[in-house]
Amino acid sequence: MARLAQTAGLTDIQEEILATVRTFVDKEIIPHAQTLEHGDTYPADIVDGMKEMGLFGLTIPEEFGGLGESLLTYALVVEQIARGWMSVSGVINTHFIVAHMLKQHGTPEQKQKYLPRMAAGEVRGSFSMSEPELGSDVAAIRTKAVKGSNGYTINGQKMWLTNGGTSNLTAVLVRTDEGAEKPHQNLTTFLVEKPEGYGEVLPGLTIPGKIDKMGYKGVDTTEMVFDGFEIAEEQILGGQSGQGFRHMMDGVEVGRVNVAARACGIAIRAFELAIEYSQQRKTFGKTIAEHQAIAFKLAEMATKVEAAHLMMVNAARLKDSGQRNDVEAGMAKLLASEYCAEVTQEAFRIHGGYGYSKEYEIERLMREAPFLLIGEGTSEIQKTIISRGLLRDYQSRG
Repeated sequence: MARLAQTAGLTDIQEEILATVRTFVDKEIIPHAQTLEHGDTYPADIVDGMKEMGLFGLTIPEEFGGLGESLLTYALVVEQIARGWMSVSGVINTHFIVAHMLKQHGTPEQKQKYLPRMAAGEVRGSFSMSEPELGSDVAAIRTKAVKGSNGYTINGQKMWLTNGGTSNLTAVLVRTDEGAEKPHQNLTTFLVEKPEGYGEVLPGLTIPGKIDKMGYKGVDTTEMVFDGFEIAEEQILGGQSGQGFRHMMDGVEVGRVNVAARACGIAIRAFELAIEYSQQRKTFGKTIAEHQAIAFKLAEMATKVEAAHLMMVNAARLKDSGQRNDVEAGMAKLLASEYCAEVTQEAFRIHGGYGYSKEYEIERLMREAPFLLIGEGTSEIQKTIISRGLLRDYQSRG
C-alpha cells in the first residue's frame, strides 16, 4: 500500500469506489496512455469503461439515477484518473461541473430533463466562459444574447472549450441586457443542446476543428462560434437571466478542487516514476537513489505530494459541508498546480537524458503539468482570490 496521498475517514463505499478506479487506471489507462496521447487519439474505450462504472453519474443524486457521492469522492477519483492520464480526467471534469450547476441551480424541469441522461453518460456536458480576448476577465464577456419574441438570439465567439466537439450539452456564459450597473450582473448561463461533431452543427452554431496543443492530447479543445443562433428562454439555467456569473463561479469553485486533484494525480505519478527509476539506474557503483543529491530530491517531492493532497482534500470537504471555500479552493489549486510542475520537473531531471525521450512516460507528464498552472484561473488569479478573502476575514481594527 502506498504511503503518500492517503485520506483518513473515508467510508467503506468510498474506499470501494477508489479501489475499483485505481485498478481500472492501472489496467486500462496507464498501459495505453502513451500510444493514445502521442496519437492525439480520443480514448473511446476508456470512456466507455467509465460509463459502465457509473463515473459520469458519480455526484448526481440517486433520484436522478446517479450515485449521489460527494465532491471529495469525485476529487479522489479524479486524482487517480489523472495519475493514469490527465486527459481522461478532462473528459469527465466539464461534465461534472455542468451536472453540479444543474443540481444546484437548475429548475425542476431542467434537472429532470438532463440529469438522468447525464448520469447514464448519454448526455455529455461541457461549459464555456472564456473568449479570444477575455482571459480571466469574465465580466468583460462580449458574446451577447438579445431577447426577442420567440426567445433569444446569440452572437459572438467563445474560446478554450474542453470537450467542445464530443459533448452535446454546453453551459455557455453570455451577456444579456439586465440594466444592472455592475457588469457581472448582466451575465446569463444558457444550456445549449447540440450534436457532437465539428463544423456548423446547428443553424447559427459552429464548432471549428480541434485546437492543436502542446499537451492535454486526446481530449478536444475548440472554439464555439454563434452567428444568429436562436435559443428558447427555457434554456436559461435556473430560469432567470442575470444570474449566470454566480452560477458559473459556483461551478468554477468545484472546478478548482478538480484541477488541484488532477495536479495531485500527475505529481503522484511523477514521484512513482522517479522513485522506481532511481532504484534501478546505477552510477558510480550504486543506485542513484543512494546518492544524497537524489535522495533529498525524493524527500522534497514526496513532501510536496503529501501537502498538495491534504490541501485538496480539505477544500473538497469544506465545499461538501456547505461552507464557503473560495480561499481554500484557491489555495489548493495554487499549491497543487505549482508543486505538480516542480515535482514533475524533478522527476524529469532524475531520469536524465531518458526523460527527454518519448519512450518514457515522464516526457508526457512534462507537457501535461503546465496546463494546470493556467486551467480554471492562473496562479496569479488564485493569489488575487486568496488575498481578497484574507482581507475580508482579517479586517484591520486600527
